[in-house]
Amino acid sequence: MEFTMKIGIMGGTFDPIHIGHLLLGEFAYENFSLDEIWFLPNGNPPHKSTDESGVSLADRIEMVRLATEDIPYFKVNLYEASAQKHSYTFSTMKALRGLYPDHEFYFILGGDSLFSIEQWKNFREIFPSCTILAAMRDDKDAKSMKEQIRYLNEKYGSDIRLLQAPLVEISSTTIRERTEKGRSIRYMVPDIVAGYIQENHLYGTDRTAGPAGRTGRREEP
Repeated sequence: MEFTMKIGIMGGTFDPIHIGHLLLGEFAYENFSLDEIWFLPNGNPPHKSTDESGVSLADRIEMVRLATEDIPYFKVNLYEASAQKHSYTFSTMKALRGLYPDHEFYFILGGDSLFSIEQWKNFREIFPSCTILAAMRDDKDAKSMKEQIRYLNEKYGSDIRLLQAPLVEISSTTIRERTEKGRSIRYMVPDIVAGYIQENHLYGTDRTAGPAGRTGRREEP
């Protein structure tokens, strides 16, 4: 069967979306000659409370939209955001295959998730629906990552491939904490996302916070 498009899938709460997410999508797009990367904000994740940060789903979706709007091959898909029940990877990928039978899907995940995937709900059902791209973020993980990929591919007949991406030690938790303390999040999120966070007083920002998260006025160049 010839597929019309090769689609990379980036799921997550994106609370908020940050440079690490975007770089992972960019490297997957380049290294595997994908046609598009779909970002799926999760409206009801099974592993965490959606009101953990106090930021609404609508705000999280808008930040993803702003972060991706200038990249023609980055798209926002609201399948998981509109779900009224917990969104699990196996059910999402099965649904996407049903909705878009002519597309070939590549599910992008962090290298740490590769070692816990056997604990995911109905994880065996994920493998027939997509190729998995597991991000290796530095060379020291190469041996263990390759061994885990070989193990999973041989045991479950999966198609898991190594995705080499730059090491970016950024987490959404760190961004939320820094914002709450009035510290800069410059270079961690796109400027337009930092501006949205400030303008909408997300994560504890106040009216005096600058677009990059600092309080007070900006210095003149």
